[in-house]
Amino acid sequence: MNITILGSGTSSGVPMIGCDCPVCTSSDPHNRRMRASAAVELGGKVLLIDTSTDLREQALRFDLRRVDAVLYSHAHADHIHGIDELRVFNIRHLHEISCYGNADTVRRIRSYFEYIFDNGEKKGFRPFLILNEIDGPFTLFGATVVPIPLWHGDLPVLGYRLGGLAYLTDVSRIPDSSYELLENLDLLVLDALRPKPHATHFSIDQAVEVATMLKPEKTVLTHLSHLVDHSTTNQNLPKGVELAYDGMQFELNDPDDCRE
Repeated sequence: MNITILGSGTSSGVPMIGCDCPVCTSSDPHNRRMRASAAVELGGKVLLIDTSTDLREQALRFDLRRVDAVLYSHAHADHIHGIDELRVFNIRHLHEISCYGNADTVRRIRSYFEYIFDNGEKKGFRPFLILNEIDGPFTLFGATVVPIPLWHGDLPVLGYRLGGLAYLTDVSRIPDSSYELLENLDLLVLDALRPKPHATHFSIDQAVEVATMLKPEKTVLTHLSHLVDHSTTNQNLPKGVELAYDGMQFELNDPDDCRE
């Protein structure tokens, strides 16, 4: 199972438009962050986690040539507004793409992008997608996908677990029942917006505290704002915790059910 961090930035991206702060003007490529998303390659299939605003550029930069399914965390703009780019993958592989999310996410996507899901006359070059509402584990391409209920401020959102991987973005609180779903991880990808607390995201210290509780083999912090300098912040993180960057890759064992 191969994982690529396609984007490690917050909703404004980094650099932020019109900003002259040290991170936005940095020459360090790790401080250039597209909107948060990831791709998971499993048995020749590719699962996309969110369709970020920057999906086209991410696909070109990191040679993403196929998408077979999309796991949606929630329906905020930076996580869904690249949805129209999926039409190219439809054409390349001549199949519809199944998309998964909780009831609120599915409802909002269907409403925001009515032109995609209107059952009337098919006009224009638009994505061919199947929306699936989920409320528990399901099987996809031979692997069990475990939705992880989370809170993003007062909005219920989903993280996802596949085998030893858990991807939790846009989270400010993990319910007690969800901690049980996050034991024995090889890789935890976790929201950590900035050094200071925030109403709808973990801060870096809060994310480190979660990692300390869960004890994964490795924790990678994502959804980073322009208040986070890659080099100096990484130097102060505990062992086993590091900042994500665009294009970061990992190889993990396939989920157990894919190896049976």
